[in-house]
Amino acid sequence: MTDQAPRPESDIPGKPTAASRTTLSHIMTGSDTNLLGTVHGGVIMKLVDDAAGAVAGRHSGGPAVTASMDEMVFLEPVRVGDLVHVRAQVNWTGRSSMEVGVRVMAERWNESTPATQVGSAYLVFAAVDADGRPRPVPQVIPETERDKRRYQEAQIRRTHRLARRRAIRELREKRIAEGIED
Repeated sequence: MTDQAPRPESDIPGKPTAASRTTLSHIMTGSDTNLLGTVHGGVIMKLVDDAAGAVAGRHSGGPAVTASMDEMVFLEPVRVGDLVHVRAQVNWTGRSSMEVGVRVMAERWNESTPATQVGSAYLVFAAVDADGRPRPVPQVIPETERDKRRYQEAQIRRTHRLARRRAIRELREKRIAEGIED
């Protein structure tokens, strides 16, 4: 059903995408604003991390920590009085890591208009044991065509993350070998 190769070192049964999908909702208030009078991006980022962390913990069956935020896109400003819905799901899993995709929606708290997408993000979480060491996670099993597309896109983002990390490490090693100090 997925493009991910089986992981013989782990006999943890896989979990479908829907098993840990969640939505966190919050009404934005005046204490959430920035100097422009709209909701501070950091407030939205915290909600994104909270929802993604809940999903990662649910999927992995225990503690999971934020390893990176690949991308956070703000599409529209969020205003005081908006009811913000942060929807998160596991898109992809490795041995101990998970990519969680997050969609941020907003609607006026006192209107019956449809919510509009105001942001999105991709975060990578690592499942950890009681000593903070990586622990295995269940493979995610994409259920719908949308889940399968998200899984494939997550694999592309992972490939790019690893290539970027490798290129930066090689550049730094080259500069050190040339005697260039940073």
